[in-house]
Amino acid sequence: MQRWRGYDAAPGGWGRSVVTIGVFDGVHKGHQATIGHAVARAREIGVKSVVVTFDPHPAEVVRPGSHPAVLTEPTRKAELIEALGVDVLCVLPFTPEFSRLPAEAFVHDVLVEHLHAALVVVGENFRFGHRAAGDVALLERLGRTFGYAVEGAPLVAEAGTVFSSTYIRSCVAAGDVVAAARALGRPHRLEGVVVRGDQRGRELGFPTANLLCHRYAAVPADGVYAARLVRRGQREPLMAAVSIGTNPSFSGRERRVEAYVLDFDADLYGERLALDFVAHLRGQVRYDSVEPLVAQIAEDVERTRQALG
Repeated sequence: MQRWRGYDAAPGGWGRSVVTIGVFDGVHKGHQATIGHAVARAREIGVKSVVVTFDPHPAEVVRPGSHPAVLTEPTRKAELIEALGVDVLCVLPFTPEFSRLPAEAFVHDVLVEHLHAALVVVGENFRFGHRAAGDVALLERLGRTFGYAVEGAPLVAEAGTVFSSTYIRSCVAAGDVVAAARALGRPHRLEGVVVRGDQRGRELGFPTANLLCHRYAAVPADGVYAARLVRRGQREPLMAAVSIGTNPSFSGRERRVEAYVLDFDADLYGERLALDFVAHLRGQVRYDSVEPLVAQIAEDVERTRQALG
């Protein structure tokens, strides 16, 4: 998959293409359906498929301070999109100037002049342009002028619930990682670098990897989870009991993500790891002494082993 930064990265002599557009945070089942449709149509027509997305998140530029929790960091999102068979990922820098681009200018400059769209595939709730003034109807009307077709991809739902990034963020924030995984089509992943903590886990007999995550990362609700820990270059994931919260038993204030890795005894400091959340085991509890806390952690470890099989 080619990766372009900005639409002007399209090479000279670039032919026609099938284009789909969106933030695609999470690359969930709905996104997969839309992107998959674009890839399939491109292959039928015999042209390249292009996914257009944005960085940073448009919400942060249009309404500073409103950046939503991020389900997939840029590198992870690119990997997931590539796995769907896409030919080109075009990331548009979303600047204040770009946010003021009228819908008609977006179509002319991006889709027509640079990407040479033969077909544009979007979700039925797609909006674009300054103040999100453009919709699918406008996209179709401009298509008749500029010579491209438009196909809408239906929203993906289950039991009446439409899968969307907003819905998945709410699941993660509530600690419902099972519902999040159902909408994503895979477990919710949290990535970060292992940094030194207070060493309390080691003192208790359960040393943990303290994960420093991106400031906007979608961190699950406080509690204890069963997760699979993924290391770079390692094919087999490890089992981990993950605690998220402020360590109330020790009057902690800083919210942390700490993973006790089962059947593992090596140094992880400085490594960038990923946690794939499989099950929520319990909420965060404050203990008045060490003994019941240690007993509870031992139980958490066994429940993690059972949950991960």
